[in-house]
Amino acid sequence: MATLPNPLPKLATDPSGRSLGLQLPPGRLIDETDDGPWHEPLLWQAEKPAAPGTWKALGAPGARVGLLPVLMDVGGRQGGPTEWDLMPRLASYPGDHDAEDVLVDYWEYWTEDEEEEVEEVEEVEEVEQEEGEGEEKEGAAEEEGEGEDELAELLAPFGSAWPGLAPASTPTADPDTRAAQVADSLTEAASGWFKEARLALVPARRSADIPAAIGWTGPLNHDNDVARLCAVLRTWEDRFGIRVVGLGFDILVVSVAAPPSTLADAEVLAAEHFAFCPDNLTQSGPTSLRDYAKHLVGNPTWSFWWD
Repeated sequence: MATLPNPLPKLATDPSGRSLGLQLPPGRLIDETDDGPWHEPLLWQAEKPAAPGTWKALGAPGARVGLLPVLMDVGGRQGGPTEWDLMPRLASYPGDHDAEDVLVDYWEYWTEDEEEEVEEVEEVEEVEQEEGEGEEKEGAAEEEGEGEDELAELLAPFGSAWPGLAPASTPTADPDTRAAQVADSLTEAASGWFKEARLALVPARRSADIPAAIGWTGPLNHDNDVARLCAVLRTWEDRFGIRVVGLGFDILVVSVAAPPSTLADAEVLAAEHFAFCPDNLTQSGPTSLRDYAKHLVGNPTWSFWWD
């Protein structure tokens, strides 16, 4: 992965960061990965929990020297990034991937997976027809119909064909100001996302690249190269003014400065979200893209969770 010079090693002998123009509180450098220490620090993390104002106080000065802010949840069952099995060796460079190509790959894989479940029901029906089991044959036919209905409901208002990228939206806030607002909300215990948020600084070209820069493995069951997901985050930066604000073991939270303002645009964006993180729909929450889209209109925060 192509990287910029990493300022973090300077903090080993200058913990306050004064040589970089920073005034850092007590913290630690983290280089732990799934197969031992990385050749250089992956991130700096504060020792104390973040509070409202922490992001603005430390994030902007850090960004000026190439260290981008992100909140890390260290209060979950899996602990913080030292226990997350970071895998930077698996991450390629986000700029080497076309975002729409990545989304189409995901979309085709997950919609075909849903269709395969329907085909399995059809095979059961054929076997039962051969065996002459009338009642069970009827049951299999009903299951087949239900499977087709479930797939159609999930993808509504679209079919299985990729609907394309959603149009860019008009900003309703400055992206960095919105990021600070969302970050402050994540530091509140009642936020529901994080149990204990701590500010981290990551050497990255842009906010969308943060997961790849540290080798984050939250979406490992979805894709083992998180840089492909970062390519999508890059296009969301460009079209919707997102910033990567929070990372948990398997949770990603982004701020949104330009959310869609119409349901029609939000529905196309919902298809992107499904391809990016199918668990947002298949594991919990809304049962269709149409329902999911209702929560995207004007929403300044998006969250993703991978099982």
